[in-house]
Amino acid sequence: PAREDVELIIEQSERCRMILKQISQRRHMTDAAMARATLPGLIEEAAEPHQGSGIHVQCSCSPLAGSSVALEKAPDVIRKPEIIHALGAFVENAVSFAAKEVSVNARWSDEEVRIYITDDGPGFAPSVLAKLGEPYFSERRIEQRGGGMGLGFFIACTLLERTGARVTPYNRQLPAKGAVVRIVWPRAAIEAPDGWVEA
Repeated sequence: PAREDVELIIEQSERCRMILKQISQRRHMTDAAMARATLPGLIEEAAEPHQGSGIHVQCSCSPLAGSSVALEKAPDVIRKPEIIHALGAFVENAVSFAAKEVSVNARWSDEEVRIYITDDGPGFAPSVLAKLGEPYFSERRIEQRGGGMGLGFFIACTLLERTGARVTPYNRQLPAKGAVVRIVWPRAAIEAPDGWVEA
């Protein structure tokens, strides 16, 4: 119904405004000393609010297969509030649908940095995968997996894309169950150079 559509747009527009306000406040609170982080520290910071939820959230880091010995150490990365928020939104959604556990796995090579957020829940319904990224997609319209992944997914994707990332949601290969959100940056887009501080 049209009235329901209008209410949904108003509600999600307000939610969008609040999210952007929170990110702006965090940016002002971020001083130069906190403008960089280790890659393990970044994913742990995003996952930490969801620890103790009854779902086991496990963080891990490892170089991509075939990486040289020189790349065994995880890179330091640019710590931006929008990256923390977006990763946290994906972890929150994974926790909401997981049966027992969520994994947040960071991988890297000399060319790129990847983060995989994986759960062991029912996975994305095909109809949901087709609509993820639409700003006003809502669980009100599609009752399968979709809670929190309408406007929230759209905003998280947009924030990460502005930092140079590509975001891809998909389901785990059978017989495994669950959903995956893969985030990939060119290494140069997220790695913090020596002596780097945020302007």
